[in-house]
Amino acid sequence: MLTENQTTLTEFALLGLSNEPHLQIFLFLLFLAIYLITFLGNMMILLVIWADRHLHTPMYFFLSNLSLLDICYSSVTVPKMLESFLAEKKTISVHGCIAQLFFFFFLATTECYLLAVMAYDRYTAICEPLHYLKIMSEPVCMWMAGGAWIAGLLNSLVNTLLVTDLHFCGQMEINHFCCELPILLPLSCTDTFINEMVLFAFTIILGMLSLLLTLVSYMFIISTILRIPSKEGRCKAFSTCTSHLIMVGLFYGTGLIRYIRTDSSYSLTLEKVVSIQYSILTPMFNPIIYSLKNNEVKSSAWRMLRNCK
Repeated sequence: MLTENQTTLTEFALLGLSNEPHLQIFLFLLFLAIYLITFLGNMMILLVIWADRHLHTPMYFFLSNLSLLDICYSSVTVPKMLESFLAEKKTISVHGCIAQLFFFFFLATTECYLLAVMAYDRYTAICEPLHYLKIMSEPVCMWMAGGAWIAGLLNSLVNTLLVTDLHFCGQMEINHFCCELPILLPLSCTDTFINEMVLFAFTIILGMLSLLLTLVSYMFIISTILRIPSKEGRCKAFSTCTSHLIMVGLFYGTGLIRYIRTDSSYSLTLEKVVSIQYSILTPMFNPIIYSLKNNEVKSSAWRMLRNCK
């Protein structure tokens, strides 16, 4: 990556969330707590599912994938953010920025498709219970989970490789806490039309397709729940579906808005809040919504803790 006068660009200034000195320690402690909760919550779910043979089922296989994904996803941005709160020189190398961009795209896209796969798994379990184990066989589960990771990898490779062809010039400041493509493109002194079109196309095709698959699955699930004769059963099922749909809505809603609007035409503060939602808060809430509210997971966790004493 070269500037207009062909001098080598080695780093960007990463301005972070705030330049107010008195807020840095508070923000460091806040996001450190969020990261620790995310890491420990998801790690506990991974260990519980691995240790309890009763949880070696399709649903928990996908949950373990989600937990591993969320540990990696939050680790892409939060450690560098924490460092910037305490560092006097808030910078990120060009190679570090590209690496962060690559893994961010990879894991975010994978999460989109993994949520769709998990919604289909619940549709099969609720709407086709007699055929569930036949439909969701071990090879099928492996292919579905692998497909989500491969889709994320392909999206990331295409968008990241296009970024490596850009030249950057002017004031190399990223007014954000991480390297996201909508932030990087305005810094380029070369034409970014292809980058913008590819980003927009991948966001619409991959994002909207996975969202559609998720919503259709939940439409059939809700339709089936409405036919449950027990009011208590309906309420319990609706409670679970509602919490899942809220998380899906927050993740997709903020992510799609952020990446469809590549012109950064809204406030920088709103951009940062939106990014925090889908890149930092979602990985923290996922284990609570999808796993820790589950009685089987909680029972297995308590048994594992008692055995450790």
